[in-house]
Amino acid sequence: MDYKKTNAPLNTVTRDMIEMSEDTGNVYETVCIIAKRANQIAGEMKHDLEKKLQEFATLSDNLEEISENREQIEISRYYEKLPKPTLIATQEYVDHKITFRNPANKSNLD
Repeated sequence: MDYKKTNAPLNTVTRDMIEMSEDTGNVYETVCIIAKRANQIAGEMKHDLEKKLQEFATLSDNLEEISENREQIEISRYYEKLPKPTLIATQEYVDHKITFRNPANKSNLD
């Protein structure tokens, strides 16, 4: 997923949780849905970053031999400038891009 194309804000935004929880009817459940999606996004972002930085890894990592690679720095800066996973997950929830179901509700199992 290209996280740069998301329309999530870069800074924290105050949101009305009562309004956001209209779909579930429960503020706690809404927060749990957003938190689980944020954890998924964070895992994907971490995996992507590690995969991109893996090609710069050397087998003999000594403190004396650490050299700065311009490409590695640019990759790290790119990921630092991305919106936080929580903000991305919240925006996905607001845009109704997250599908969820509660196994405790019989009506959601259809």
